Amino acid sequence: MEELIQGVAKFQNEVYPGKEAAFRKLANGQNPDVLFITCADSRIDPGMLTQTQPGDLFICRNAGNVVPPHSNQTGGMTASIEFAVAALGVSHIVVCGHSDCGAMKGAIDPSALEELPHVKEWLGHCRAAREVVKERHGHIDKCHLDEVSKENVLLQLQHLRTHAAVAAKLASGKVRLHGWIYNIASGEVECYNEERQQFELMDSAYSHLFAEHGVAV
Repeated sequence: MEELIQGVAKFQNEVYPGKEAAFRKLANGQNPDVLFITCADSRIDPGMLTQTQPGDLFICRNAGNVVPPHSNQTGGMTASIEFAVAALGVSHIVVCGHSDCGAMKGAIDPSALEELPHVKEWLGHCRAAREVVKERHGHIDKCHLDEVSKENVLLQLQHLRTHAAVAAKLASGKVRLHGWIYNIASGEVECYNEERQQFELMDSAYSHLFAEHGVAV
């Protein structure tokens, strides 16, 4: 806790003064272009990973970067997605999973979660990802962690499409969906290529964008 308090003091004394104008502008509203859905894992820092500034990302975090399918029961994720898409008008939605995900370990072995009943129930939203990998190999264990993490990202993208606000904007071409996997050890990000139906390193998956901005790949 001491580190947090010292961090706030450093922010107020050293960081804020140099960005005061930007923060005063943000005090009157936000206009993010991206809804960034990722895991609550403490090792994930969306701002650092994407090198964005306050106000650039509308961030939703939970165990397993889960997007529950739309239902008539309102939840925090459902409300946040609706607000980001219908009220803020974001143009892109990123679902970002990551390496060594504890939630995915739980999804692989639900029996290990008997003492965490709410976590077990929550990760029911990941069950189809587990079953896809199990069907592919005939069994499933911890060696399939990375594969389950990727399938889970794809599953949550499917769930996103069931949300009315997202479906409407997808139909009009006003929103694009992106599936990412962040490797904590290497810093690499793999992105799902819809055309090739596979995850690729970011510079390959978004080569057209790199070319447009004159970035060598």
